[in-house]
Amino acid sequence: MAILKLKPACKDYLWGGRRLKEEFGIDCDKKILAEAWMLSCHGDGASTLESGETLTDYITRHGEKILGTNCRRFKEFPILIKFIDARENLSVQVHPPDDYALIHEGQLGKNEMWYILDAEKNSFVYCGFKEKISREEFSARIKNNSLVEVLDAVPVRRGDVIFIPAGTIHAVGKGVLLAEIQQSSNVSYRIFDYGRGRPLHIAQALDVTNLNPATLRGESYPHLTACDYFVVDKLNLDGKILSEAHGVVDEKTFLSVLILGGEGKIFCGDEEIFYRKGDSFFLTAGAGSWKIRGSCDALLTTVPDHGEKF
Repeated sequence: MAILKLKPACKDYLWGGRRLKEEFGIDCDKKILAEAWMLSCHGDGASTLESGETLTDYITRHGEKILGTNCRRFKEFPILIKFIDARENLSVQVHPPDDYALIHEGQLGKNEMWYILDAEKNSFVYCGFKEKISREEFSARIKNNSLVEVLDAVPVRRGDVIFIPAGTIHAVGKGVLLAEIQQSSNVSYRIFDYGRGRPLHIAQALDVTNLNPATLRGESYPHLTACDYFVVDKLNLDGKILSEAHGVVDEKTFLSVLILGGEGKIFCGDEEIFYRKGDSFFLTAGAGSWKIRGSCDALLTTVPDHGEKF
């Protein structure tokens, strides 16, 4: 098959809500749906095909050629794509870079991108510090629960894009619905959790946190985001003036298509599949020409060549 329709791994973290089930049609038997891992081969939750086979097993069975030559530099599947529904504030946390994570966690670190799908009035995210602080002040504010006073609270609205490099302190505020494209890693060091009693990872956070203000929106034109691990583009079809888009999936990389809105058909080779809001598709490397027809709001994600410069 050239087009794989994926079912997500679902997570019922305590801060989650119901919007992913009610508005995106995610099929999940959990009461709370905090995260839906729409494209994942991670051991903590792999996406599955409609047959019930995991994407991980499908790739093992068909060979790494379906990932593309750009993925050869990775020992494991390189990215993870998810929806996040923050009914309540998420913990303040930080992700380690690759070198630290490999030594201490046995997996890669995490660079990630947020695409804001919706945000309630006055919603915000924390991203970096307002001003540079010292390690001593950082440690003291963690101990006296005043850390959020020095974090940069960034108002967000639908369509905003924020890139969060490894080492950047961050948190999603309540009322925010987003899509996240990240390295395939589940390593997070929790620093502040609003008194919810979950374990904190202070020593690790002190090791890896960048104590400078963050650069919120790097220049990635013509892409939404481009880094060593993933390239993300936006597709918009209104179904009237613009009702079709097309491209080619070559041997270099697979193509992930995450449908944020609209409905229609996706075509590749002799295959055609209906899509709607909340669907996730994986087009195998080397599949050739593809097209989408209908109304469509989607994120397209590929893996770049290591030699590309952004």
